[in-house]
Amino acid sequence: MIGRIEIKIAALALLFTACGVGKDGTEEAPKGGLNLFTIQQDKDLGLQVALEIENDKAQFNILDSAKNVAAYKYIYGIRDKILATGKVRHKDDFAWRVRIIDNDSTLNAFCTPGGYIYFYTGIIKYLENEAQLAGVMGHEMGHADLRHSTRQMTKLYGINILVSAALGEREALKQITSGLIGLKFSREHETEADRMSVEYLCGTTWPADGGAGFFEKIEAAGGAAPPEFLSTHPSSSNRITNYHTWAKENNCGGTDNGSIPFKKFQKLF
Repeated sequence: MIGRIEIKIAALALLFTACGVGKDGTEEAPKGGLNLFTIQQDKDLGLQVALEIENDKAQFNILDSAKNVAAYKYIYGIRDKILATGKVRHKDDFAWRVRIIDNDSTLNAFCTPGGYIYFYTGIIKYLENEAQLAGVMGHEMGHADLRHSTRQMTKLYGINILVSAALGEREALKQITSGLIGLKFSREHETEADRMSVEYLCGTTWPADGGAGFFEKIEAAGGAAPPEFLSTHPSSSNRITNYHTWAKENNCGGTDNGSIPFKKFQKLF
């Protein structure tokens, strides 16, 4: 019988082997830090977190897609346009499922590993046009696409708990999935996600720096920021500058803010 130590070594070897390998089999340079999770583990963890979120109706009052057809059709249209750019590296790997949480007091959006995207009605009502919504969605999709959550979990929990998770130990898996809800990203991860938002939108009809609009509105209001979506670092002003600079550097020419269809979308809530 193979001993527990040998199993751990084999599991760890599997994690390292699967890390940092591109679809063509070539090694990828890590973005945002080392990641010991595999693509499949991103998908599995994302699904587990999604199930936990959607079973917690007291905290996450998710609007029924069957009863809010027009709203979901619109927001899925935004997602589809981003995916159609061909710039989402894990377009065919992840779910990219969108859900709307009925909570007007929360200005937030987030995306789990594996591409489960959540928008609160609070941020939908706060934004001013479709380009801003697309910018926020691009940012959240960027976090999942660059696998920031599992990179952050690698850093937080280290090798031992990941080996335990690879062995299927329930407590380790529960600790990881619980930690993914409300996970805060580093300065580097937030900047990378902002840049991905610009990259995704560049070449669409939207202004590629649409994501800057959210931060510009926060700045105009005196800097009052929602606790989750706005990291304390980098600052809003730096993020605004970055959005505009990257869009200009890449000669992104989109000009359609989509204000009219967006206003119709807002009225659905």
